[in-house]
Amino acid sequence: MDAIQLLKNDHQAVKELLAELAETTTRAVKRRSTLLREIHLNLHAHTTIEEEIFYPAYKEAGDKEQAKMYYEALEEHRAAEDLVLPDLLQTDPSSEQFSGRAKVLKELIEHHVKEEEQDMFKQAKSLLDKTTLQELGERMERRKQEVIKEWKAAKAE
Repeated sequence: MDAIQLLKNDHQAVKELLAELAETTTRAVKRRSTLLREIHLNLHAHTTIEEEIFYPAYKEAGDKEQAKMYYEALEEHRAAEDLVLPDLLQTDPSSEQFSGRAKVLKELIEHHVKEEEQDMFKQAKSLLDKTTLQELGERMERRKQEVIKEWKAAKAE
């Protein structure tokens, strides 16, 4: 699978999880906790492969415009993973505050996904040939599996 299709598949999976989380009520404590764990793992694996493999290849293939988009995407990851998500993880799943924070995370991710798919991915397709995108996708898939395995091992300890 090429890099862009892999990332689009990840986007779809996370958007579905976030939509499901947004539809839960304060009474669905267990479901909210389970969904949040899945979202956290998926976001972590996804942002890791983007930041380690895809973004650097995209930036290197481009010019100032791609460099600007690269840094903007990194900041959006930081906002979601380092600011909003940790607060959500510390919030009581039975509270309305959880609902609000989950909505903010969903909106932040949806905005990021839209920009990537409409701008960055289209540019990447013209900057990187099919063979390169295929090779990046294979590297990203291997790395994603490593990250998931590491994550699960760390959570089992």
